[in-house]
Amino acid sequence: MIWLNSLIVLILPFIPKSLVKIVARQYIAGETLKDVVAKTKQLNRDGLQVTLDFLGEEPGSKVVCIRAIAEYEKLIEAIHTGDLKAGISLKPSQMGLKLDKDFCLTNIRHLLGLAEKHNIFIRIDMEDVSLCRETIDLFLILHGQFPNVGIVIQAYLRSSMDDINLLITRGANLRLCKGAYYWEDRKNVYKDPAIVNASYVYLLEKLLSKGCFAGIATHDEKLVFQSLGLIDRFGVSKKSYEFQMLFGVEEKLRQILLDSGHPVRVYLPFGKQWFAYSIRRLKENPKMLGYIWTHAGDLLKTIFNKNGPTKR
Repeated sequence: MIWLNSLIVLILPFIPKSLVKIVARQYIAGETLKDVVAKTKQLNRDGLQVTLDFLGEEPGSKVVCIRAIAEYEKLIEAIHTGDLKAGISLKPSQMGLKLDKDFCLTNIRHLLGLAEKHNIFIRIDMEDVSLCRETIDLFLILHGQFPNVGIVIQAYLRSSMDDINLLITRGANLRLCKGAYYWEDRKNVYKDPAIVNASYVYLLEKLLSKGCFAGIATHDEKLVFQSLGLIDRFGVSKKSYEFQMLFGVEEKLRQILLDSGHPVRVYLPFGKQWFAYSIRRLKENPKMLGYIWTHAGDLLKTIFNKNGPTKR
């Protein structure tokens, strides 16, 4: 099954969107603000916090960035008026970092100001290596101006040890994840999964021992176990950490943690650009393709309805 999943990952970009959408609906709230608000309310009722992500990367112009900002403005208002237990995650590239750094800074500053009025937290996501240093620089500027901003550190980056040492001195609110861009050059990232896991545990230990808030973002139960051990060893308050998981992934483990009294947050993406997100997530984790096999009937029906019956 592993080799078959890997093969499917290679051909994913060539699969019709209608087929990928069958998989994507398991991991995405929907395309509209109404969809994501409804799903957030459901998750809140289940005792879960939520981080909302409006999908979209690599805008080709400032006009596209401005449209994304308008969507985030609506999202902030929806969180406030709906009394949702939710924060926001945004990507610097979506805010225009590759187009104009000052433009990007102004855009994120604007959204942080709106969110701060309603006590809404915004986390600046970490993308590929080429944006890592600039993203940290942006965060350090904004962290000095706003209390409601956090950042992400990726355990597979060789630079993360130095980066986390710096961010700890600033009392940063951090989400720690393994990292998603595994095609990066070995000079920048660890390629060995065992080393990535060891890096994750080392970085998390530093965060928890120094009193920084840690978003423990992993679906790996081995890392969850080691994280629980560190939480126990340091006597970490439940106000100083939370487990974070992608919507639709490892829901049973998520529930086990929640039932055990640990704070849990779900990362919930939405928007019309679900296809690129889905392809990236499936490449990162081919195990998610198991959903295809459990819904094989739906896939066959979709193919049949798309192409029609074969004429002889």
